[in-house]
Amino acid sequence: MRKFNIRKVLDGLKEASSSSSSSTPSVQVGPQENNLIQETLQSEHFQLCKTVRHGFPYQPSSMAFDPVQKILAIGTQSGALRLFGRPGVECYCQHESGAAVIQLQFLINEGALVSALADDSVHLWNLRQKRPAVLHSLKFNRERITFCHLPFQSKWLYIGTERGNVHIVNVESFMLSGYVIMWNKAIELSSKAHPGPVVHISDNPMDEGKLIIGFESGIVVLWDLKSKKADYRYTYDEAIHSVAWHHEGKQFICSHSDGTLTIWNIRGQGKPIQTITPHGKQPKDGKKPEPCKPILKVEYKTTRNGDPFIIFSGGLSYDTVGRRPCLTVMHGKSIAVLEMDYPIVDFLTLCETPYPNDFQEPYAVVVLLEKDLVVIDLAQNGYPIFENPYPLTIHESPVTCCEYFADCPVDLIPALYSVGSRQKRQGYSKKEWPISGGNWGQGTQIFIFLTLQLMFFFLAFSVMLQVLYKLKTAKVFDRNRSKEDKGSTEVSDEDPFAIQIMAWCPESRMLCVAGVSANVIIYRFSKLEVTTEVVQLLEVRMQYELNETESPDGGGGEQTSAHPTPGASPQTSGPPSHPSTSSNNSDGGNIPCLKVRSSPLKQSPGYQVDLVVQSVWVSGEPPQQITSLAMNSSYGLLVFGNSNGLTVVDYIQKTVVLNLGTVELYGSNDPYQRQPRSPRKTRQPSGAKMSRKLSLPTELKPDLDHRDNSFSRSRSSSVTSIDKEAREAVSSFHFCETFARKGDCTLTPCLYVGTSLGTVLVLALTLPPAGEQRQLQPIIISPTGMLVRLKGSIMRMAFLDSAGSLVPSAFETWCEPNVTADGEEREKIRKRRPVSVSPSSSQELNESQFAVVCSEKQAKVISLPSQTCIYKHSITEASFILRADVVQMNQSVCVACFCANGHIMTLSVPGLRPLMDVNYLPLTDMRIARTFCFTNLGQAMYLCSPTEIQRITYSQETCENLQEMLGELFTPVETPEAPNRGFFKGLFGGGAQSLDREELFGELAAGKASRSLAQHIPGPGGIEGMKGAASGVVGDLARARIALDERGQKLGELEERTAAMMASADSFSKHAHDMMLKCKDKKWYQF
Repeated sequence: MRKFNIRKVLDGLKEASSSSSSSTPSVQVGPQENNLIQETLQSEHFQLCKTVRHGFPYQPSSMAFDPVQKILAIGTQSGALRLFGRPGVECYCQHESGAAVIQLQFLINEGALVSALADDSVHLWNLRQKRPAVLHSLKFNRERITFCHLPFQSKWLYIGTERGNVHIVNVESFMLSGYVIMWNKAIELSSKAHPGPVVHISDNPMDEGKLIIGFESGIVVLWDLKSKKADYRYTYDEAIHSVAWHHEGKQFICSHSDGTLTIWNIRGQGKPIQTITPHGKQPKDGKKPEPCKPILKVEYKTTRNGDPFIIFSGGLSYDTVGRRPCLTVMHGKSIAVLEMDYPIVDFLTLCETPYPNDFQEPYAVVVLLEKDLVVIDLAQNGYPIFENPYPLTIHESPVTCCEYFADCPVDLIPALYSVGSRQKRQGYSKKEWPISGGNWGQGTQIFIFLTLQLMFFFLAFSVMLQVLYKLKTAKVFDRNRSKEDKGSTEVSDEDPFAIQIMAWCPESRMLCVAGVSANVIIYRFSKLEVTTEVVQLLEVRMQYELNETESPDGGGGEQTSAHPTPGASPQTSGPPSHPSTSSNNSDGGNIPCLKVRSSPLKQSPGYQVDLVVQSVWVSGEPPQQITSLAMNSSYGLLVFGNSNGLTVVDYIQKTVVLNLGTVELYGSNDPYQRQPRSPRKTRQPSGAKMSRKLSLPTELKPDLDHRDNSFSRSRSSSVTSIDKEAREAVSSFHFCETFARKGDCTLTPCLYVGTSLGTVLVLALTLPPAGEQRQLQPIIISPTGMLVRLKGSIMRMAFLDSAGSLVPSAFETWCEPNVTADGEEREKIRKRRPVSVSPSSSQELNESQFAVVCSEKQAKVISLPSQTCIYKHSITEASFILRADVVQMNQSVCVACFCANGHIMTLSVPGLRPLMDVNYLPLTDMRIARTFCFTNLGQAMYLCSPTEIQRITYSQETCENLQEMLGELFTPVETPEAPNRGFFKGLFGGGAQSLDREELFGELAAGKASRSLAQHIPGPGGIEGMKGAASGVVGDLARARIALDERGQKLGELEERTAAMMASADSFSKHAHDMMLKCKDKKWYQF
């Protein structure tokens, strides 16, 4: 017989009533107090679009450089393109197919880029517009693309395939030529074996009619384009990875799979003239050196006044186990081995000239690593690297959370920049960053703050990001890890130093960070260097067992028991639990998760540790992770909560003010009537291990099947609702000066507490007067009861004044903490900012403030001090909110929400009218949930990959002005003059030989290619190009000037040709007339 459970019946009634009450999208449930507030935001003020992407390209696969425009392009395995010019000029593009980019080729100084993808498609990108777009695409159907080559100032692209064939594409029309180099014609007729895929194609620098084709098997062919046959063939026993020409076109170098380099004369096809194994051990008996790892790429660059450079990646000996990836630079007799932090994906040598038939004069090497971009200065001794100006170090340790701040104090950015500039490493190259193309756009200044295990402060303009300051939080703790933690060498989500939540006050520059090891660090900003002899530690015992009565004076240490919580105990159902230090714990179970360093800590200018608050193990159980965090610099208070309760810390007096379980905050008014839980059995701490898995602060999981719409939030049928309700986590906090109780007529400092069961509780704060008394007298906190209940966990709370403006939290202005000034002078500086509520409006109106509360499911607006709900809106039923913020936009206020089903929504305040609802980004990764955040001025951001930040805007005005904000990649630059051939070379034909490729590859000579071989797909770049051309007067003028110059040049050439034809015609007419006169009177037999 089944047991009848009255509690489940009550839960069902609650669900039914709650679902029926929230069926309408927006309901006005109270009197019309808010009619006095004019809502100015309308739907037309909102539009969602991506703005810019920052950070290192995730999983890079290829790279290209335009030596005239000075632009770098990087392709990734997900089909993304990142283009970099001068610092602040960046662009992100995405191929629709998402296939990996295997090769990139610039049309040098033409404002175009060719990309070849792993799905055997080739695309032409137009870079002359601010948002590059695809002009043409070509999809191969029967052959796999392996290599592409586009000669300088040529419109014919060579494409090598896996079958060993070479096809030719006109990059203007993106049509295939009928001219094809078949593999069986390129190799020896007597050879029966297939030569393998094409791994290299390039034309002779001195003769465009000669093409070198490298096959994977070790065969290299010098193909004569005019005679359509192979002039020479070069065979080596080992597989080929790359080929590079000497600029004179008489020699080339190959890199092989056994770690050797072979140098060949083009006219000597027997054996290479030189074979080098740079990293192989040379045996004394004259035998071949031991094989090494493959040399994946080699470049051969010449200088006018010295030895050539041979630069290659790979080729290390097999016995160098554990050695880091290396780039080797051979210059004359010297060999420099440059170790890299990550595997090398690709590298390029930057040279002074774009012409392959001139002395190259290399000056730098760009090395693309798996997780970094390094530029090496070849002109200085020791080959120093350039200081990278791009914000590519976001992923220096795995990103765990982000915050975004706009409208920061004007003195804050110079202060952070001044302390951050002292952190820069020494030994960089003194030259300017060589990737310097493009022009900046226009934009306003915003401020980003982002956290990892490290912590970065960034300065962001409209499309630019700059690292201001970096803070390492792990320095506070001893780095001695347990044996269990030493198994993994990489930083993972289980890193005990990882940051989970943070709170920051830009005005006072106070910073609090909460780590996954249940610790909170409080930082103060100082411009002076200090040495802290002992880092102040406050240990908190967060265990809430209501049936374990504890005397207010018992179990407390010297730091935490000095100020018990008067005013709190009358409101609770039992005496409050007080924290205790491990030194006074009788059961020996209080163990901190991390050990604060005991040695003196030298703290550089910037953020310096003021206090560490650590939750300790209690009775053999590890502390719960911190789920919410807030601080107020005016009150001098820090508050954090977990799945059981909250702790309020006075960081000025370094004491715990309040330490209560969530159930105790209700007092006798607990709606769930929860009974005290049975005491836990004491366990030994050695048998347990704290889980450091990173999770959302409110313990959200992207699993809609286990979520419930009811108040009980029961997520598993195997656990009773009573047990779920007993574990009510604290999900959010908000400090504000408002009406603490129903019917109050004066403003009181308050702390609002939101829980995972949708309850908002109010705690009134009684603060001692400023000055000396603030250092001595205790702060009294009195729970005043429950304000409102919503569906789902509380995400965000904010307050509006009677005019509808956002009420800012009180703050204290920053002053230097390490200056030993007179106490009275210090207190004059440290004064609390009054809350912006006008007294007249408070007296005239009954309702002086509005509380805006948003949960995972719905939003409500509460009128204060009557505490009546005047508006409520059901945001989502099937899904749940991941992030909600009350933000300022267009001199008004709105609620911005990001939902787990991918929708981004905005609601008006206080009316909660839906203003925007866009299906933007489905939740595919918890990384997005952890890092998505909104800020004022219609901006938002999230971590779109482990190494990249995506910024978006939901403001119509920003979307309209985005074209002006974006930088220009292409700028009009004159192509350098071609190298002078010299008199004798010109006289005897020793210079570079040109080739009329149109005559060879055009439709008239070569015919049409097979239609089934490849499919031409026109791209949307034409329309986008018109949009790009229509934006910006400067861009218009520049393009018009270029077009005018080109037209004038063509007209000049046409005029010269016409004049030459007229002169030729006159000469012919004169000769004909003379011949006629000469032969006029002659008879036929006289001829």
